[in-house]
Amino acid sequence: MPTSRQGDGRPSPAAVSAVGLRKSYGDKTVLNGIDLHIPAGSVFALLGPNGAGKTTAVKILSTLITADGGQAQVAGHDIVTSPQAVRAAIGVTGQFSAVDALITGEENMLLMAGLHHLSKAEGQRVTAELLERFDLVEAAKKPASTYSGGMKRRLDIAMTLVGSPRIIFLDEPTTGLDPRSRRTMWQIIRELVTGGVTVFLTTQYLDEADELADRIAVLNDGRIAAEGSADELKRLIPGGHVRLRFSDPAAYQSAASALREVARDDEALALQIPSDGSQRELRSILDRLDSAAIEADELTVHTPDLDDVFFALTGANVPNQPSQLKENAR
Repeated sequence: MPTSRQGDGRPSPAAVSAVGLRKSYGDKTVLNGIDLHIPAGSVFALLGPNGAGKTTAVKILSTLITADGGQAQVAGHDIVTSPQAVRAAIGVTGQFSAVDALITGEENMLLMAGLHHLSKAEGQRVTAELLERFDLVEAAKKPASTYSGGMKRRLDIAMTLVGSPRIIFLDEPTTGLDPRSRRTMWQIIRELVTGGVTVFLTTQYLDEADELADRIAVLNDGRIAAEGSADELKRLIPGGHVRLRFSDPAAYQSAASALREVARDDEALALQIPSDGSQRELRSILDRLDSAAIEADELTVHTPDLDDVFFALTGANVPNQPSQLKENAR
């Protein structure tokens, strides 16, 4: 697996690192030897189908459960020999809110401050600061049961930040949120990272990973099928193309003759040319059309997206492809 490196070639300091993590429940292997290296101050996204082991990985790294094998360090501390030090350095927000709906937002925050052994004055100061930061001041005195889903999720993360964690595990943080609330949460995550926090994100939303993550890993059948930046993962997937559509049948026939390796759609008068979407390839196609004095009515460029990556690497509707892609990803 590639290791992130600093400008001088040395490995970047890892906020989270793991080698050979394994976990089984009965005869079901959930994690089958996964390796991770997450540089400090970055967003790392772990993608995978339901039941792929994303939440299990978070629970192991946050010391909520123990692994069957392998080693891991979080914030420089071994998760087995120094679990208390790990817990002191992290915050965890799960798929389901930890907010107590029977008390107010402010009371939830103060309760968390007490759990972190902050003095009364310090707890009140931190609570006021975080309520303002997460735009919850007006709702602070209201029972959390009256909050919308987005407000509860913001309160959940605010509670997580009471202990000033260096690393935050967000396990599917936007599940069930409306599009506006999701984008608000994205902005919060960006601001956390700007402040130096490392974010370990699990999500089923591919656009979320594409939007936020510096690096992405796809977990499938207990293993990391591929890992890299969004652009690196997209380059693993074939299928990029340029589509030309014509209204004039004669221009369509001429273009089909002038261009090589085209797939024809005679009914739609459209041609599809394999392409990586680069400016160089696009210019080459246009130059060939210009040379033949042909003008297309419509030109669209399709490059593989993370949906394509996900379906290919997890084997959905792409028979015989994942094994080759996994080989390419190594």
